[in-house]
Amino acid sequence: MLLMKKYKQLTSEQRYAIYLSLENGDTQRTIASLIGVSPSAV
Repeated sequence: MLLMKKYKQLTSEQRYAIYLSLENGDTQRTIASLIGVSPSAV
């Protein structure tokens, strides 16, 4: 049996956190760990 991952869209709060973190110069990996998503989602 294959386990399928369920994808979730980012919330507006997560998107805003990404925006602020990018403006602050944080890395993708750091931002991902802060909001609890994969670095590829950032």
